[in-house]
Amino acid sequence: MLERFFPRETPFFDLFDRHAARIIAAAKAFLGLAEHGDKFEARAREIKQIESEADSITHQCLEALHRTKSTPFGRDEIYRLITRMDDVVDAIEAASERFVLYDITRTTTECRELATVLVKATEQIEVALNGLRYVRGDRSVLERCIEINRLENEGDAILRAALGKLFRNEKDPITLIKWKEIYELLESATDRCEDVANIIESVILQKA
Repeated sequence: MLERFFPRETPFFDLFDRHAARIIAAAKAFLGLAEHGDKFEARAREIKQIESEADSITHQCLEALHRTKSTPFGRDEIYRLITRMDDVVDAIEAASERFVLYDITRTTTECRELATVLVKATEQIEVALNGLRYVRGDRSVLERCIEINRLENEGDAILRAALGKLFRNEKDPITLIKWKEIYELLESATDRCEDVANIIESVILQKA
């Protein structure tokens, strides 16, 4: 049994949905980069284009927030939600950019693992955001938020293991620095997914 939660006429949910689609596209494009290990420059350009599209949606949302008196939930929460969503794409784009900037010629198992976790987290964001339109008796939105938190913990564990392996085995300090930054950017993207989940959870708990 579903109960209407927020008014249908607001434009914000459509903007959230469009941005979430860009987040998933960026995460999947990076996973493709990590899995195939080729065409780094072309793949980075693709992700940069997705990031630009996400920026445009963010600006549209902020403009709507500025000119709209009635909002579906707190103005500060809307601002934090859309900017944290944008932070996810920014971190993914920054990681892909490093492959070109640092002349990376290969990927690693740990990079693929972090990218896989990130794709899963972004997909959960899309489901949770869609649920913001409703209060569900089964609390499925909160379950999605909990799953994102779990995935963030999984990403943390992968990062710790990746850094440990890197410092044990990598003899070239420059290569070590390059991969450390890429790993940390990917984990940062997952952290921002958790931030998005925390904002959604706060909204749901206040309105339920």
